Amino acid sequence: MIIVTGANGFIGSAMIWELNQAGIDDIIAVDSVNLSSRNLLQKRKYSQFYEANELWSFLTTEEARKNISWVIHMGACSSTTETNWDFLFSNNFQYSQRLFEWCAQNQKNLIYASSAATYGAGENGFEDTYDSEKLKPLNLYGDSKVLMDRWALKKKSMPANWYGLKFFNVFGPNEYEKGSMASVAYKAYQQIQQNSELGLFKSYNSQYEDGRQLRDFIYVKEVTGWMKELMEKKPASGVYNMGFGKARSWLDMAETLFSAMGKDKKIKWLEVPDNIKDQYQYYTEANMQKWLSVGMSAPKWPLENAIKDYVNNYLSQNDSWL
Repeated sequence: MIIVTGANGFIGSAMIWELNQAGIDDIIAVDSVNLSSRNLLQKRKYSQFYEANELWSFLTTEEARKNISWVIHMGACSSTTETNWDFLFSNNFQYSQRLFEWCAQNQKNLIYASSAATYGAGENGFEDTYDSEKLKPLNLYGDSKVLMDRWALKKKSMPANWYGLKFFNVFGPNEYEKGSMASVAYKAYQQIQQNSELGLFKSYNSQYEDGRQLRDFIYVKEVTGWMKELMEKKPASGVYNMGFGKARSWLDMAETLFSAMGKDKKIKWLEVPDNIKDQYQYYTEANMQKWLSVGMSAPKWPLENAIKDYVNNYLSQNDSWL
């Protein structure tokens, strides 16, 4: 039996798709958003759905202690503009803490979502071997995630195996309910469909031309495949980056999208909003050496292939869901 939190959200629902692809459906799906509000799991097989606060009573049962093998904790507030620290502390840190401690007490395996937001502006690089105590996130969301990493890395009592995954710019099917936090790939597709042009932020950093700001874009099928691989190989516990390992520009993303959609490239340059100007990242690139060194597989979805799959098999279809 596998618990997946954030199951009614982007990466969580995609992970249930990944498990279903492997014939696994003994899954407890958990989310703070109930299925009557939205349902990203209509096509998925799972045995039970719990709202986030209902999970704790289930975890006290003999059934849970006996049958659960993995907890895949993707549930969190993922808004990088959230300003309510008490909410982030409770939702992103304390909830994760409790799951970690339950897995430690019962010797279960745990995967939890950390974030590349923990690296801040990247002044110390993007290495998952770097001392997390020295990282300086640019927003409260990043603070809540690095807090969990620091706490987990200090713990003496640990789950059977545990992995904190620092997701970089994840995009792909099932992200459609994320609103302002949806990927640029998804928002750009919608803009191009509606206006045949795409708005991109200007650069306010003399080192980067407009549109040449760099991001490590990673396809959601890549990360779900990697999480499945973690479950099979069980390498050394710890914090790992989840990125492609090569930064690409916004213009690379835009040109690939225009091409996949069969449209001519047309870019409109936009001012960066004041509320994110000071926390805007100009460069992110995951160092994947630690991941590869423990025998895990290299990425399989370069940007061009991922965008083509996303557009042709999902965004342009009547049914765009995994």
